[in-house]
Amino acid sequence: MKFIHTADWHLGKLVQGVYMTQDQRHVLRQLVQVVEEERPDAVVIAGDLYDRAIPPTEAVELLSELLEELVIRLNTPVLAISGNHDSPDRLDFATRIMESRGLHLAGQLRREPKPVVLRDEHGEVHFHLMPYADPAQVRFLLEDETIRSHDDATRVLAERIRSAMDPGARHVWVGHAFVTPMGEPADNTSDSERPLAIGGAEHVRAEHFAPFHYTALGHLHQAHFVASENIRYAGSPLKYSVSEANHIKGYYMVELDGEGKVKVDKRMFIPLRELRRIEGTIEEVEGHPLCDDYVFVTLLNDNPVLFPMEKVRAVYPNALHVERRTQAALQLQEGETLAERRASDPVALFAAFYQEVKGMQLPDDKRELFAEVFGQVFREEADV
Repeated sequence: MKFIHTADWHLGKLVQGVYMTQDQRHVLRQLVQVVEEERPDAVVIAGDLYDRAIPPTEAVELLSELLEELVIRLNTPVLAISGNHDSPDRLDFATRIMESRGLHLAGQLRREPKPVVLRDEHGEVHFHLMPYADPAQVRFLLEDETIRSHDDATRVLAERIRSAMDPGARHVWVGHAFVTPMGEPADNTSDSERPLAIGGAEHVRAEHFAPFHYTALGHLHQAHFVASENIRYAGSPLKYSVSEANHIKGYYMVELDGEGKVKVDKRMFIPLRELRRIEGTIEEVEGHPLCDDYVFVTLLNDNPVLFPMEKVRAVYPNALHVERRTQAALQLQEGETLAERRASDPVALFAAFYQEVKGMQLPDDKRELFAEVFGQVFREEADV
């Protein structure tokens, strides 16, 4: 059995006010092309198809376009679950009608979920689609008062599936959760991931997935395995925040042999535009070649820069953010803030402003005049 594991598409995503729909279509069309060329048995999407519960029209149209290509034109089953960003009710709409064509969308968690059964020359593979659900929802659905955390909910759901498992079949769990080896808090997140819970209650122990031959996870945007090579996050197809600038985005091609042993091949997406961080002075940035990448720019000029975004966008038209961090800020004393440094030397601050506006050093006579006037005003304000 060969299937694609992908997740966290976040269709309709806004990054710094820019819709990523064009970029999402570019990489996900690559996924369609791979399906057409290699004919896997299924495509698994482990949650967060949309970026929010009520997605924009363009995002709905893109998902419809992709599903039509995969399910109708290429006759490839798609197995998808809702994530914490999705609306379970919207994804659940008309699912039973679409299942006959090979589209299996699990929006709402069911009390007695039935696996999606696919077959190959070795027999059956059972895909257990477990959409994201809050622990309170699982507690109410299963009438189990012991469920107080995401770990509790996953433990109970996994035990229920294990008790009814067909021992002659191979089993795949598809879920959306924050899984760590021992359920411990971890920092393997990015700025574009919405917390599942407050106070550490969101973390799930990897041991719950031991009965499954492969666990296809969504939620965390960096591709990696957890505790075991067969418990994996596929990651998001694009970089959705500057905290993901060093991620390598792609998907997994997963193969299960007749005994359930797993072979995983990481494939890369080629983005329409890279998202990356740049540091340097404005003079250095203006010397770069013209580039369409999404960039977050940190300017290292000691002096203020007038109209920094306009200057940066002359070189990087798709620049998303510009900030300034001076060398002085890098050399602050321990516990000292940049505002405190500036307040302690207003003459130096005025001199930097003068140089930026006039393009020349502040003359000594004007420096002395500013210091005299500033001192006089400061004394008058102190006497009030």
